[in-house]
Amino acid sequence: MRALVVLLVLLVGLGVLLDRVAVGVAEGQVARQIAAQGDLPGRPEVEIRGFPFLSQAFGGRYRDVRISLTAEQLGRPEGTTADVVLRGVRLPLSSVVSGEVREVPVDSIDGTATLSYELLAQELGGDTTLRREGDGLRITRTVEVFGVTLPLTAVGTVGLDGDVLVVDVERASGAGVDVPGFLVERASDLLDLRYPVELPFGLRLTGVSPADDGVEVRVEARDTVLAAE
Repeated sequence: MRALVVLLVLLVGLGVLLDRVAVGVAEGQVARQIAAQGDLPGRPEVEIRGFPFLSQAFGGRYRDVRISLTAEQLGRPEGTTADVVLRGVRLPLSSVVSGEVREVPVDSIDGTATLSYELLAQELGGDTTLRREGDGLRITRTVEVFGVTLPLTAVGTVGLDGDVLVVDVERASGAGVDVPGFLVERASDLLDLRYPVELPFGLRLTGVSPADDGVEVRVEARDTVLAAE
């Protein structure tokens, strides 16, 4: 009887081990495909949740797949990140084994991406710096108006216009120097920013807010299909 119990424990342990090995292999394959299709400099972190994994694989339906990308993996400035959750991923095991995966239906996708302040500052150019200030952003930049170089600082709001991130300056002033009001007003428009956010797989922007490292945008999609290019 004791030998039977030991045997059962060993078999269960072996089953768990095989399950974990299988999920590790699958996560690695997904990471490689995402990096290749997205032409990314690094592979993302992929976690296929749910136990046992093998029952999901045989059924061709995965309940919860999580993908995380760092700035280095995205090839973007420090502070840029992306975290996405795919729920109800439908992928037949036969397609995986044959290597003929052309499209993957997904019930829902939810995620967040942080666009670092360095990344957004590059869009404005020059010596621009951005940082969070309450619910808005503090923008500092040297601009040239009518041949006059002006150091400006401004506070702007962050919003969305469709798939475009918008930073709209509300008030600007000289940064430590006295600047005539008409010059400040003329230069303020140079501090506004419109940054198109390119989203694949039918994703749409649902919200935006300043964070410590950058502007956080929220995305979602329902009943979408991840298709190979």
